[in-house]
Amino acid sequence: MNLVEKILARASGRESVAPGEIVVAKVDRLIMHDLSGYLTSQVYEKRVNVPIPDPERAVLVFDHHFAPPTEQQAEVLQHNRRWARKHGLKLYDCGNGNLHHAVVRNGHIKPGMIVVGSDSHTPVHGTMGALAVALGNDSHAGTVLPYGKAWFKVPETTRVHLEGTPKPGVTPRDIALWLVGRIGEGELNYRAVEFGGPYVRGLSFWDRWLFPLLCVDLGAKCSFVEPDEVTEAFVRTLPGGDPGLLVHGDGKEAAQVLRFDVGEAEPQVACPPTVGNVKPVAEVAGTPVQYAELGGHGGGRLEDFRAAARVLAGQRVHPDTRFHLVPSSREVFAEAAREGLVLALHEAGATWFPPSTGSNQAYNMGAMASDEAMISTHARNFPGRNGSPDASMYLASSETVAASAVAGVIASPEGGNA
Repeated sequence: MNLVEKILARASGRESVAPGEIVVAKVDRLIMHDLSGYLTSQVYEKRVNVPIPDPERAVLVFDHHFAPPTEQQAEVLQHNRRWARKHGLKLYDCGNGNLHHAVVRNGHIKPGMIVVGSDSHTPVHGTMGALAVALGNDSHAGTVLPYGKAWFKVPETTRVHLEGTPKPGVTPRDIALWLVGRIGEGELNYRAVEFGGPYVRGLSFWDRWLFPLLCVDLGAKCSFVEPDEVTEAFVRTLPGGDPGLLVHGDGKEAAQVLRFDVGEAEPQVACPPTVGNVKPVAEVAGTPVQYAELGGHGGGRLEDFRAAARVLAGQRVHPDTRFHLVPSSREVFAEAAREGLVLALHEAGATWFPPSTGSNQAYNMGAMASDEAMISTHARNFPGRNGSPDASMYLASSETVAASAVAGVIASPEGGNA
């Protein structure tokens, strides 16, 4: 059995499971943001309405309405606060970061866990060696909160084997976007996707994070990186420092193996209207952008702000472009401050926002007019996601985003906008 199958077997009290089987398994962690928490609470209070037996299983993070601009949005947060207090749920209020980074940084995700959440990017926690899947809010209310369980269909596994050496200027985010284009959106429907090979093994934890993050765009149910010494060392830096259960597969080949040489990739931009519409930066260079943003589930890491500082050294943000910096967690903002990145990027003309999910769906910032465009490290670029459905959202690496903020148009950090 591989990692996913072993975790499901353990959690369902079975010796083994096989693809296609349906099992009822114990859930270790339920993670919710302010929007999903509100919807889950409505169903729970109206249709279940019993004490939650294991409230420590659930974590709630306010990351969308991080500074509510309307009374209605403020009421959503107040409702969630009352609900969390009533049942003893762990709550991280506004300013703690975006959902996925906050729960990791605060030690709530461990290797070997089963993690569920309604956010579609919940599978990113497979980077920790966990089985993490997105479930609907009704499932949270009907089975996870009252019983601590959920049902799962055991997925078949596709292994994405990455080898080779990237070209100069090609980052892990470029390669992750390139893979979505090469594999195809929705092509791995309900699969478990393992990212492996010598390229992946050589990455840091937060660079590995960028691959399971995009598995949902491939249609996959979940994704993971086989835990190793990098995983264990990272987990030991978190509160508690316990690496948990480091589950390893038995080494058998996956049902499907896709092999890629990362040396073939160029710096990439995901163009509207979907994540899979990827093109080399050179093909879209010169496109005007009114916004550039480092943030979202795929950005706002310390690595992103370091990269931006390198790109902006001795330069300033273009007068026609707003450059937004959104830390993924309070810890990242503190680290950026200690390294001098906060002042350096502020003086270069960028604007810092509270740790949150940033302009994701424009609940608090980043709404665009019909003739505006944004380039960001976010995970999604669907029409209407940030304001007008006629506005344009481009996704790229932090280096390309920073270079575009300086140029005022989509630009390569290596070669400007030409």
